[in-house]
Amino acid sequence: MNATVESGGGAPGRRELAYAVLLCLAGAGLALWAVTRTWVVGVAGRPDPLSLVEEGRTGGQLLLWLPALALVGLAGGGAVLATRGRLRRVLGGLLTLLGLAVAAGGGYGLAGDLGAPVTWQWPALTLLGGVLIAVGGSLTMLRGHRWPAMGARYDRRPSRPAGTGGPIGGGGTVEAWDALDRGEDPTIR
Repeated sequence: MNATVESGGGAPGRRELAYAVLLCLAGAGLALWAVTRTWVVGVAGRPDPLSLVEEGRTGGQLLLWLPALALVGLAGGGAVLATRGRLRRVLGGLLTLLGLAVAAGGGYGLAGDLGAPVTWQWPALTLLGGVLIAVGGSLTMLRGHRWPAMGARYDRRPSRPAGTGGPIGGGGTVEAWDALDRGEDPTIR
């Protein structure tokens, strides 16, 4: 059991990580899409010879902060993959709060007074998206420290001191080819 936790988790950890990331991304994407739809259609009065005009307003126009929070939710869903340990748990807590704020915006769209009758499905989808972000963030906050992290495969290696010439004891390409002829890997010390 400890070997699984220390090595970064196994299949259940990867599955939970995938669920959390997908919940955050799907919720943020759904909320972002829903706030760009028309929530309210009002009638704008114009001078006497001109007729009345219907004017639609999106959720993003009514609640200016809502699209920004949905975009942050998308970025946070991707950041879950790039973090590990305590930082991942803190990110999960922030995603939970962010999801609750998005859900509150959708709830306000459903229950609040926006000046005209509201098309209920778009605020409801925003509320659902916020709940999905909050669930993914909560899962990350509670279990994220056990999940596997990205590998260090592409991390920058520290530079070698000057004059070492390479991994095979200060030699050049001739020694590297000789090491290959012997069946050794010249890139490993």
